[in-house]
Amino acid sequence: MQRRDFLKLSVGTAAAATFATRANAQAGVKEIRIGYQKNGVPVITRQQAALEKHFAPQGIEVKWVEFSSGPPMMEAMNVGSVDYGAVGDSPPVFAQAAGAAIVYAAGQPITNGAGILVPKDSPIHAIADLKGKRVGFTKGSSAHNIVVQTLEKAGLTYADITPVYLTPPDAGPAFANGSIEAWAIWDPYFAIGEAKQNGRILINASEVTKSNSFYIANREFARSHGPLLQQIVDVTTATANWAEQHRDQVAKSLATVTGIPLDIQTIAANRSAFAVGPVTDDIVATQQGVADRFYKLGLIPRPIVIRDIVWRSTAT
Repeated sequence: MQRRDFLKLSVGTAAAATFATRANAQAGVKEIRIGYQKNGVPVITRQQAALEKHFAPQGIEVKWVEFSSGPPMMEAMNVGSVDYGAVGDSPPVFAQAAGAAIVYAAGQPITNGAGILVPKDSPIHAIADLKGKRVGFTKGSSAHNIVVQTLEKAGLTYADITPVYLTPPDAGPAFANGSIEAWAIWDPYFAIGEAKQNGRILINASEVTKSNSFYIANREFARSHGPLLQQIVDVTTATANWAEQHRDQVAKSLATVTGIPLDIQTIAANRSAFAVGPVTDDIVATQQGVADRFYKLGLIPRPIVIRDIVWRSTAT
């Protein structure tokens, strides 16, 4: 990041950081643990060391923990191994239903960059053609929700397909060798499948439903260190605002950090939505719809209320 861009990014949070230095030191916070996947704002934040630069004056180190998908990150957050991280819409629903100690800290509306792929020469050309087919996706991930709502759109049920639960690194080869006949996935794997693994987009998630990503925090961390969490959200938001205006640099940053080729990350960056903001009533309503749908299908064991675990900052 150029120096002038970093100064613009930092100005909104510098005062808060200075004010909170003594309070955080007294609270004994020495390290913040951030969960991330190989996509989006967290990767950019890590590459630019934005959190490290922000918290260094407070004597707080930042540790980054990589996950292949959201569900294992939620498990780590529940036991306190991770303080904060970004996931899609489904992982926190499954986690809340299981009683996980998490809260929604911020939201990020998704406009593109996820959907269902089929091989280019596949006879599957419509959603209805998925009936009886093996569809791969990560259980409990945002792709799980894409599958459920796509089937619903075509008047199919979850029982009409054969779900094959695979992590993204396992699903890619399975898709390429024909072990699964369709693959629900998000960027950059979505772009990899399309560009490198002979994939054709059957449907984009945005054609099916509104969806959101979320920044989730460990509940006890949010309760005990609310001002600190607000600073993390502020830095995340500032980085996201920068990313919206610098997509070419975002692609280069993502390629450098993840090792995924620049052409793939360029596709992902150009169609991504980066803006981060509060968990609004509209976002809560959309997420509640996801939870209600999963409960109706028996995918989660009990009904949940999303609003119950939305964190509200007390910062003024």
